Amino acid sequence: MGAEPIEGQVLMLATAKASVGPRLPALVDRVQATLEERLDRYRREYECVHETPERACFLVEWGHWEELGDELGLGRRERSAVRRAHEEQLLRTGRRTDREAEFETALEIREPVVVGTEDG
Repeated sequence: MGAEPIEGQVLMLATAKASVGPRLPALVDRVQATLEERLDRYRREYECVHETPERACFLVEWGHWEELGDELGLGRRERSAVRRAHEEQLLRTGRRTDREAEFETALEIREPVVVGTEDG
């Protein structure tokens, strides 16, 4: 499996806010396995707004998490929690790179997908 898509502090924050509680890290790992398999497709079809050796951040069409959640058998709360973790990671990246306002605006019309890209 590649690098962790969501940093530890971001995951802790998202877990505290999530209605799925301590299951969120396991859900993120489960979803990461699928996202990692599709990394080439994400690179071809979506805008990569930031990339490091550890992760690539994409903006995808609205409804992407709904479809992926259905495919993976995630409930509404699980899907929402995983999406929120990806959103928090993108916003943290935006704060670090002085692009927070840009990413916040983008999230009004698109959804974030963060994929771990390096073996850890």
